[in-house]
Amino acid sequence: MIHPIYTELTECRDCYKCVRGCPVKAIQVKDGSAVVVKDRCIYCGHCVDICPSHAKKIRNDLARVRQFLTSGKKIYCSLAPSAASEFVQGVDALVLALERLGFFAVSETAIGAALVNESIEVHAGGHDGTCAWISTACPTVVQTVKKYYPSLVPALSEVPSPLQCHSAYLRKLYGQEIGVVFIGPCIAKKVEADETPGYPDFALTFEELRTWLKLENIDLDLLAQQIDADPSLVPPFVPCRAGSSTLYPIEGGMIASLAWGSDPFQTKAVAISGATQVVGTLGGMAKGQINSDFLELLFCEGGCINGPGCEKGRSSAAKKGSSSRYTRSRITDEGPLFAGDRSFVSTLLEKGYSLIEKPGNGVQNPPVSSFVSIHSELEIERALKILGKRDKAEELNCGGCGYNSCREMAIAYLDGMAEPEMCVTKMRKEAQSKIDVLLRTIPIGVVIVDDQLKIVDCNNSFLKLFGDIDFSIEGDLLGLVGGLPLERFVPFHEKFKNQFSNPRAQQYRLHYQDKFLKVTFFSVEKQHLVGALFEDITTPTVRRETVIKKAEDVIQKSLETVQQIASLLGENAAETEIMLNSLIDAFKVPGSSQSDGFTKVES
Repeated sequence: MIHPIYTELTECRDCYKCVRGCPVKAIQVKDGSAVVVKDRCIYCGHCVDICPSHAKKIRNDLARVRQFLTSGKKIYCSLAPSAASEFVQGVDALVLALERLGFFAVSETAIGAALVNESIEVHAGGHDGTCAWISTACPTVVQTVKKYYPSLVPALSEVPSPLQCHSAYLRKLYGQEIGVVFIGPCIAKKVEADETPGYPDFALTFEELRTWLKLENIDLDLLAQQIDADPSLVPPFVPCRAGSSTLYPIEGGMIASLAWGSDPFQTKAVAISGATQVVGTLGGMAKGQINSDFLELLFCEGGCINGPGCEKGRSSAAKKGSSSRYTRSRITDEGPLFAGDRSFVSTLLEKGYSLIEKPGNGVQNPPVSSFVSIHSELEIERALKILGKRDKAEELNCGGCGYNSCREMAIAYLDGMAEPEMCVTKMRKEAQSKIDVLLRTIPIGVVIVDDQLKIVDCNNSFLKLFGDIDFSIEGDLLGLVGGLPLERFVPFHEKFKNQFSNPRAQQYRLHYQDKFLKVTFFSVEKQHLVGALFEDITTPTVRRETVIKKAEDVIQKSLETVQQIASLLGENAAETEIMLNSLIDAFKVPGSSQSDGFTKVES
């Protein structure tokens, strides 16, 4: 089965943005591609949201769900309460649409939330009114605790998540043979479906639901208009509508729907949302900071209304307002609301997670493990040197690799999660070093100038040709040439100006101070930097004079032969003379009286 979050390798662009954004650094960079590591992933979906090339994908379960609906089972939809903030057409239109998609009935996941609330209150009643649990409402929080803070596992709530409780309750009411499909804003719910099969059977995001509605040509706006004309079209929720627990998807909504919610100071419970705040809270607890309050932890900032499976672009304020108004309408409108089930709650508290575990279905819960790396200082120092950090001054902690510090990067490298090439400063230094070596050792003159005709870089060969020096300048001294006007060295500096508007390489033959130079202009950065190569071809010119002399001898010899056997050679002799004279012209060195200047070399 495909992992709920995966990487499309052909679309990954080596930007490391997912590494920077992942709160637990569950991204492995290998051969330049950033891959989600299943055993480390907490399924928050942040990498999916921030990937600029959309290489991070959410597993699409739509085809499997559509097939599931044809299985002959009665399939119930567990609809997340955040639907009220997601679909502006209204929940009624959505429920009607779900019925037309083929669901036997629709029930609110908030029914499961109400059962969780009742369980917490019963437990608190037997413990002096307190319940020092970490809520399991957010599966990403559960994954984070089990994978990165295993010492806190005993602090997790003893009852499963609202979705798992809801699935179990629907099976109690309607039989074990039914199917349950969750629809909501959360990717991590797919993990609950994978690890606790049947609780639920499948999980779809709101984004997948929108795709499904388009495939079936179901228009929510049109359905809303039909419902306005005939409210009886709306199928009822089963077993009934949920009440205040529909406020779960916003930060503090769970606590507000508990009996503790009447306390404006919330002295027995604390609500925290957002990756940074949640990880910080768990980290503090793992270090021994005692907590006696109930913790409502939601990994998405602001709550589930901002989950990764939601539509992008709507403000948190608008979504929170919609969710609050939806809950208010529930507790003020007439009609039956879910009143709880003390018998089922007793079963929940007695059996806990064993209620949703099925023998033979594989792993029901993620294994408790820790990814806290343990390496010796010597190992870390060696890794830092491999990354080009030979002393503290070179540890810039720039974050370009995605890690908060060079030390974190070194540890990730030791863990096999990172590659040395991820270090931006290391690669820049290596590239600059290679360029420097090339410039310093190349036998031809090289100069690069900016659009102000100031030297950006050059080599010794250039200075020897135009700087009237016969010794080598190395290191920092050569760097002092940078920034000087080009006209200090060459009288034909204006020729460079013409090259900024021509991105193609141009070649010329230059006569300069009794030297013949082959000049190649090239663009480094369009409209910004131009480079030139100067190759001294004076010495080769001497060899060409020898060729010319030999050619003249051949011509003379040919003419003598022509005179002797003119009748036989005829016009061939004339052609030979023309060809050899062309050779002489091509290699002819101008006299010393010729002025300096450029001659265009035809390609």
